[in-house]
Amino acid sequence: MDKKMENIKYNISEALELPKDIVLDLPKITIIGNIQINILNHKGIIEYSQEVLRVNSNIGVIKITGNDLKLKTILSEEIIANGIIDKIEIIS
Repeated sequence: MDKKMENIKYNISEALELPKDIVLDLPKITIIGNIQINILNHKGIIEYSQEVLRVNSNIGVIKITGNDLKLKTILSEEIIANGIIDKIEIIS
């Protein structure tokens, strides 16, 4: 049933040309070089250190690894982190 509902939402977003991240409740990840990452539509921070940032989302855990990671902004819908980003993984 959930897969059917996701297909319906996807088809509606395609037909009406609506942003899929909003209609399907998906995170939107923007990376600026290897120095900044913006995550919109997250579900909270799981782990944070200077080497690892793990953020919960509807598609799984978004894991960012790097050096000197610092949280610049934490809002209910957005997280911005700066530092040297080495790797980004999505663990479902």
